[in-house]
Amino acid sequence: MKRAILIASTLCIYVPAIAQDMTTAQRAACKSDYNKFCNGTRPGGGRIIACLAKQNDNLTAACRKVVADAQKK
Repeated sequence: MKRAILIASTLCIYVPAIAQDMTTAQRAACKSDYNKFCNGTRPGGGRIIACLAKQNDNLTAACRKVVADAQKK
């Protein structure tokens, strides 16, 4: 029982942190580029932005802006 509570509380802490990497608008701007260039990249820790940044010359203008803004932070 204690183990289940510990696992559940850990997930409650880490799942929101992973989801906050990109906003809904940012995800929408980069969705097609993500699917084309970075499909399979696990979210979190800036991995998606890093993957998209490697493809910067091939990204849509909207996604390039998202990547540039993210890299400024």
